[in-house]
Amino acid sequence: MRDERVAETTQDAVLGGRLALRQPRHGHRVGHDAILLAAATQARPGERAVDLFAGVGAAGLALALRVPRLDVTLVEIDPALVTLARDNIARNDLSDRARAVELDVDASAREFAAAAISAASADRVLMNPPFNDPLRQRASPQAGRRLAHAASHGQLSGWTGVASRLLKPNGVLTLIWRADGLARALDALTRRFGAIAVLPVHPRPDAAAIRVLVRAVKSSRAPLRLLPGLVLADAAGRPTAEAEAVLRDNAELPLTE
Repeated sequence: MRDERVAETTQDAVLGGRLALRQPRHGHRVGHDAILLAAATQARPGERAVDLFAGVGAAGLALALRVPRLDVTLVEIDPALVTLARDNIARNDLSDRARAVELDVDASAREFAAAAISAASADRVLMNPPFNDPLRQRASPQAGRRLAHAASHGQLSGWTGVASRLLKPNGVLTLIWRADGLARALDALTRRFGAIAVLPVHPRPDAAAIRVLVRAVKSSRAPLRLLPGLVLADAAGRPTAEAEAVLRDNAELPLTE
């Protein structure tokens, strides 16, 4: 049966033209969240990163473009998006160190290992998971958007557990989440992670944060840190210099080690 979500695609350039992406014309589209997530992931050359809920690969591929010699595995459940992610790997000349696998994040450790993603093998895990609580926010009628955005209350804890399993000792998880759901994110992290750093993302200087970027270290006992926020646009609606550096120039955000 024809998949209407990917019957039509567009070819788009992000990061000031540095990253070329083919993506569905309708449904979930790449936005600021994926690029902010990549910027907050402080990977280093020679490391291995796993991007969970990768979609068409925007976050993982932006990270690979910024960090030379980084090995990146994109994990996505939707076979149509996996196909697009593989195409995006090739079109950005990253086939030598990036790959996309079709896999449910809720799959067993054995299924992950069969996809060559074994336990304690990753230095970094990044994820932009579904973050709308279907009990509080109305789910989209479009299947693709609903799959990408809605999750039940208990699932985040399970997903952070998967990240912990994949990470090496002292490995780092980075995720982006709704600012009004921060308590839920912290609750899901604190049993397995420490040294949690939270960076609020504000649309304007006078507006409440709409997103939080969260960095957490596996098995650490270090305390939580709340960092100065990132403001995307000034009072006149112009992008701030800090936002431009991240969203156009692929700069790293200072969630320090």
